[in-house]
Amino acid sequence: MKVLVPVDGSTYSQEALKVAIDYVKIKGADLNVISVVQNVGGALEDHEISPSRIEKVTESLSQRAEEVVKQACDMLAAEKVMSVSAKAVTATVSVPDAIIDYAAAEGVDLIIMGSKGLSVSSKIKLGSVAAHVIKHCHCSVYLVKTPGKE
Repeated sequence: MKVLVPVDGSTYSQEALKVAIDYVKIKGADLNVISVVQNVGGALEDHEISPSRIEKVTESLSQRAEEVVKQACDMLAAEKVMSVSAKAVTATVSVPDAIIDYAAAEGVDLIIMGSKGLSVSSKIKLGSVAAHVIKHCHCSVYLVKTPGKE
């Protein structure tokens, strides 16, 4: 069985990683960890932002995604769990579609993810990324809520 955990550095994704670690230990599943980098190029084209500035923003987001993946790998190492794959993935379309596409390409059987991520509105009970993944993904999705925050 292959399990995918998309991480973004939020409390919700950290809790999802903890659940995935427990699941992998019990089931002996293969674990994949990704952090999706939003492609900001298209979103910023109409805002008179220079290509060099777009490149800097994209680079900053990529560095943050790499840091988040490293933090996840550190958590895995502390729990003596090895991941099959841990990497930052750049979204060519949208973040949820990048997660869905990765899951399909890698033959993932289960996605364990936070019910919300790094979002502007903390009042939304179910994040738009999680909702899209649940609705459109070919495999099962296990949503993790953060105790005391929902």
